[in-house]
Amino acid sequence: MTDALPLLTSRNPADPTDVLLRIPAPGAFAAVDAVERARAAQPGWLRAGAAARSAALGAVAAGIEAAADELAGLAVREVGKPIAEARAEVARTAAIWRYYAQAPFEPTGAVHETAAGAGLLLTRRRPHGVAGLITPWNFPFAIPTWKAAPALATGNTVVLKPAPEATACALRLAEIVKAAVPEGVFTVLPGGATEGNALVSAADVVSFTGSTPVGRAVVRAATARGVPAQAEMGGLNAALVLPDADIGQAAAHIAASIAGYAGQKCTATSRVVAVGAALDPLREALSEALRTLPVGDPADPATVCGPLVHEHARDRVVEAARGLSVLAGGTVPDRAGWFAAPTLVDKVSPGHRLLREEVFGPVASLLAADDLAHAIRITNSVPYGLVTSVHTADLNTALHGLDLLDTGMIRINAPSTGVDFHLPFGGAKESGHGAREQGAAALEFYTSGRTYTLAPAGPAA
Repeated sequence: MTDALPLLTSRNPADPTDVLLRIPAPGAFAAVDAVERARAAQPGWLRAGAAARSAALGAVAAGIEAAADELAGLAVREVGKPIAEARAEVARTAAIWRYYAQAPFEPTGAVHETAAGAGLLLTRRRPHGVAGLITPWNFPFAIPTWKAAPALATGNTVVLKPAPEATACALRLAEIVKAAVPEGVFTVLPGGATEGNALVSAADVVSFTGSTPVGRAVVRAATARGVPAQAEMGGLNAALVLPDADIGQAAAHIAASIAGYAGQKCTATSRVVAVGAALDPLREALSEALRTLPVGDPADPATVCGPLVHEHARDRVVEAARGLSVLAGGTVPDRAGWFAAPTLVDKVSPGHRLLREEVFGPVASLLAADDLAHAIRITNSVPYGLVTSVHTADLNTALHGLDLLDTGMIRINAPSTGVDFHLPFGGAKESGHGAREQGAAALEFYTSGRTYTLAPAGPAA
């Protein structure tokens, strides 16, 4: 007699007594079976042609737009995303499907003359086969979409393993996608590590977003099989504020980047580096901005900082600030749900965990730098390098002084959070591995290049 499979349970972070679903995990054999069914469907999906794939992705976009209110409400309930952010994510999700709906018509190669003699040389990009996608809970519609849409557009089939905390969102997304594509082309595989490991062991190309330790393991397993892999992992992002910056604007941007969606974004600001004379006014402005930032029910349109996704995440934020000099927050609101007040601390010792680890919550450290060179050294001192925001009115600083930042993305006079889905997304060092996501870069990742030689069958007539 075999042991029962573990249960997957998804709860409302704002009201943990509200259980969205409780289902058995499918197990490793089900994961491999899902990949095999996707592999059987892939040749037909590719042969369907560019027009069919384009129409299908466009239909998914229309389906998401038609269900926009429902999807936003589901994200609020399952992952605690504030309703304003949830609506924006759903709109972006539809836009991403529509963007990649044009991709099947893009050129996939080039024609070259031979060096000598008759014939042609061709280069062409072809799909890998089955794309195994492992996604987090914090963007339950957008991240699965920016992986799945380019994979499908280029002729791959998809097996998506979402985070357990976002299972209901993934299953609802699957209903919309599966209504537009043939059987077996898109499959959601609920589960945890067991199902994720099995997916990585069977898929033909792997894309992962999540924590750094898990991402490293995914990359090792995929590359050991010779399978293309990309991993978007942690961030410990800095915001640099120079003395010539608009301090009020900088404080507003940084506060939103620290506390928006309770800091549960890989692009959230974790370290605030004030350069020279910017320190005192920024300390005051940012502390006030965080103290007045709306915290509460994610279903309230005014809310900016909702609950953490689970109790352990809430406790991790509180523990990270314990014993430090707290300028704002550092408390747990007296209400049901897994909430933590947006927190800013200073006088943090160099070896403290806040300066080494991603807490993934609404907490940041305020640090002082003597000049821009010092600020860059502070920024680069951590093992991560996803995004840095820089606040300055000096064009020379923006154009030249920031080339030494070891990060994948730099945002000038803008929050560290925010993604332009038509541009490459990714980080340096331990923040990312492999090809960039989104934009045209994703189309290259989900395909491999081939070179063809076409020679005449006989002498020319």
